[in-house]
Amino acid sequence: QVQLVESGGGLVQAGGSLRLSCAASGRIFSSYAMGWFRQAPGKERDFVAGINWRGKSTYNLDSVKGRFTISRDNAKNTVLLQMNSLEPEDTAVYYCAARPGIVVPTHRDNYDYWGQGTQVTVSS
Repeated sequence: QVQLVESGGGLVQAGGSLRLSCAASGRIFSSYAMGWFRQAPGKERDFVAGINWRGKSTYNLDSVKGRFTISRDNAKNTVLLQMNSLEPEDTAVYYCAARPGIVVPTHRDNYDYWGQGTQVTVSS
């Protein structure tokens, strides 16, 4: 079992930055692929970024290219999402997700564990 707890969300003006953190329980965190998703009201939960246990990252380039950076610290069981140049369209609940293995899926159905989410609101 893996438990995930997100933090770092909040209200920020357009152009600002936030750093989301996902703390994971479990001694085998280092063998898991991790992903960040987001869900805006009335929309589906979409893939934002993912990272495998070796630190190789994958991004949904259409939405966050050049603005978001995902990283992980296996010693601290933590995954971070640094979000810069935020836009009102980035407003959503952001979720951390995990699945065992090296592959980083981009669809929500392929993840086994989820956090409770953290709200990010970007004002114009």
